[in-house]
Amino acid sequence: MEYFYPFITGVALSLAIIPVMIRLAPVLGMMDKPDERKVHKGLIPRVGGWGIVVGALVPIVIWVPLDRVISLYVLGGAILLFFGALDDRYEMGHYAKFVGQFLAVVPLVVFGDFYVSHIPFIGTPLGPELGMPFTIVAMIGVINALNHSDGLDGLASGEALLSLAAILYLAFLAHSNVAIILILAVIGGLLGFLRYNSHPATVFMGDSGSQFLGFTLAFLVIWLTQWIDTSLSPSVALLLLGLPIADILMVLKKRAASGSNLFLATKNHIHHRLLALGFVHQESVVIIYSVQTLCVLAGLILRHQPDWLIIVVYLVICVAVFMGLNLAERRQWKASGNKKVSAFGHAVSFFRKRLLVVAPRRFLDYALPAYFIAGALLVREVPSDFGVMAGIVFALMVVLPWIEEGTRSLLHRGLIYITATFVVYLELNYPYQAHLAAWVDAIRLAFFVLVGLSVLVAIRFSPRRRRYEFEPTGTDYLMVVAIVVSISYSAIGGTGTLFTHLVLQLVTVLYACELILIEKRSRWNPLTLGALASAGIIAIRAVL
Repeated sequence: MEYFYPFITGVALSLAIIPVMIRLAPVLGMMDKPDERKVHKGLIPRVGGWGIVVGALVPIVIWVPLDRVISLYVLGGAILLFFGALDDRYEMGHYAKFVGQFLAVVPLVVFGDFYVSHIPFIGTPLGPELGMPFTIVAMIGVINALNHSDGLDGLASGEALLSLAAILYLAFLAHSNVAIILILAVIGGLLGFLRYNSHPATVFMGDSGSQFLGFTLAFLVIWLTQWIDTSLSPSVALLLLGLPIADILMVLKKRAASGSNLFLATKNHIHHRLLALGFVHQESVVIIYSVQTLCVLAGLILRHQPDWLIIVVYLVICVAVFMGLNLAERRQWKASGNKKVSAFGHAVSFFRKRLLVVAPRRFLDYALPAYFIAGALLVREVPSDFGVMAGIVFALMVVLPWIEEGTRSLLHRGLIYITATFVVYLELNYPYQAHLAAWVDAIRLAFFVLVGLSVLVAIRFSPRRRRYEFEPTGTDYLMVVAIVVSISYSAIGGTGTLFTHLVLQLVTVLYACELILIEKRSRWNPLTLGALASAGIIAIRAVL
């Protein structure tokens, strides 16, 4: 559980801070105004970075040992929050940004002795006289790459999340607990922000958030490849950072070729070009996410391969993307043609409807009744008092149709909840027979993870969610994410108390039951039938 607390603290702080900052944004003057370079239409608060940075740094300060390098990283993050907030308020320009980035990076590199010493194709380690300047330039470059990729709702945060997930996996392989905790804290702060940044966004991260994420990714890839696991090929950093690096380099090339200011913001970024080709907002984000996913997966697969191979793979991916864009632009190809929605858009809509709207509900409709019945059948024994109570529940469910409407609805919900509690309690306190335990435990773990994720997706993507009595809140999302992570980690690591498992699993099941009960208005749906059968089985087994 040592990894769980920093993560969930980051999520909670981010979820709590961002709504407050949204209310303060008009007073503070931190509102993003639309212009010819931006794609949004109205005023949007750009204060989400506060949730990301505070949600990340506070857990790090609490749970990560603050040696010199970590302390200077935290200081750098705080400096970028300060300068980013100033820029979000006053739009000070790129030179002021460079000042803040320089003040954040230089102390870490110089006083933390934190620099790149191993680079591709050079067998001799770099000394500080070369390694430090190279690291300063590289880190500032990554900061600006992430900063400039923040042009669509969820884009920069999603790209950063993919990179963080890959780096987290490599930190797990290297058994670096400090790195794992730090990365999970950052992911927690980022997930809290994403709750408000999904399209259409209610808040932007602003320069404070995007610069912090770029700084963090640059710090992590250097820390990972130069100190934590030196067996990794140094060039794997390119694939872990992915598309933002190639995008900023291509933009700089275009600006230089046109003779314009290298640092003047333009609409040459990949997301602008995709929109110009006729892809809508969500399609553009999905395309970029897909390329970023390809990059980080390639990084994981090729992490120990020769540097030349990694660089070739990275170049092939990036060249394919930008050659495709150039070809489409030269031929004046449009994604939608004469149609309002492109074929790709139809594919995205189909994916969204089938896998994000329909599939989670279908899974819950039948997985929960199956769990109730299997739990009642497979537990080792049933105490007699449970049998009596289950018999009463069974009898009340049978006579439900003849009970007055208002009372029936409340009683129905209560009986389902009681049955769920019985099953969860019995299967934890009276586990299955020894010869069943191994494979049943694996199925249970998969079941609870899938139920938690299904509830989360069902709430987030339901086309009817504004009509729910069960209106999702930040606390609901926090609870579901916490449950999924807790159950996964405690089951894999063999940690946690019986009571903790009972609470987590019961809350997961009750959330799922509530979702089904709201959407299923018929009296005899699969959940009701499964609960009825389960109560009857428990009652019968108690007397056998």
